[in-house]
Amino acid sequence: MASNDVVTLQDSTFEAEVLKSEVPVLVDFWAVWCGPCKAIAPAVDEVASEFKGKVKVAKMNIDDHQGVPQQFGIRSIPTLLVFKGGRVVDTIVGSVPKAKIVSALQKVV
Repeated sequence: MASNDVVTLQDSTFEAEVLKSEVPVLVDFWAVWCGPCKAIAPAVDEVASEFKGKVKVAKMNIDDHQGVPQQFGIRSIPTLLVFKGGRVVDTIVGSVPKAKIVSALQKVV
């Protein structure tokens, strides 16, 4: 589902890939059955390519991996969290235009 520029996260890889990342990270919390998640996926893939080398883009399937979503209080999907220095610096909930994602990422690069 994701492009080559998108990292697929698991509960076990989240700390290394996101919290200890040298660059800001956009994490897309999604599920296979989620229509709005499918709608936002192309925009997430596009920003992964556009911000390659400046921002890491990752996806986490909340059905397969529930620990991290619970830890961060994910209540609805899609939810996009922007991490910088291991901390959440921005939250986007719902299927939003690509421009809103780009705007959030421009603040952290």
